[in-house]
Amino acid sequence: MTTDMPSGQVADLDWLLSGLVQRVPYTRNAVLLSADGLVKSLHGMDADSADHMAALAAGLYSLGRSAGARFGDNGEVRQVVVELDSTLLFVSTAGSGTCLAVLAGREADAAVLGYEMTMLVKSVRPYLMTPARQAAGASATTGL
Repeated sequence: MTTDMPSGQVADLDWLLSGLVQRVPYTRNAVLLSADGLVKSLHGMDADSADHMAALAAGLYSLGRSAGARFGDNGEVRQVVVELDSTLLFVSTAGSGTCLAVLAGREADAAVLGYEMTMLVKSVRPYLMTPARQAAGASATTGL
C-alpha cells in the first residue's frame, strides 16, 4: 500500500485516539506527542491541557529511558504507568521519537487499556514516527 503522506509527517490521527477512548471504558483522554513534548494529535482535552500533558508525559518517558539506561541493560521503555487516587496515566512508546499518553479513571481495566494502546500503535506505527530535530540553521547537505 502506498501513501501520499511524506515520511515523518503525521496525518490527522485524532480519530484513532477517539476510537481508543471509546473502546476502553472509563478512558477519558489521549495525546500523541513527540518524545520532546510537542502535541501531534489529541482527543478529549483542550489545547492548553494537551500541551501540559505532552510536556509531563515526555518527562515521564525520559525518566523511564534513564532508568532503562542505568538499571535495565539499556532496555527500551515500553510503558510508564502513574497510579493516582482517581486516575491512571499511561505513557507508552508509539514509534521512533513518539509517545502515546492516555488518562483513564481508576475503574479502567489497566490490562485492557495497555493492550488497546499497543494494538493502536502497531496498526499505525509508520505514521507515528517523529524525525529528530536539527539545530536551527543546520544544513541538510554537506560539502558546501
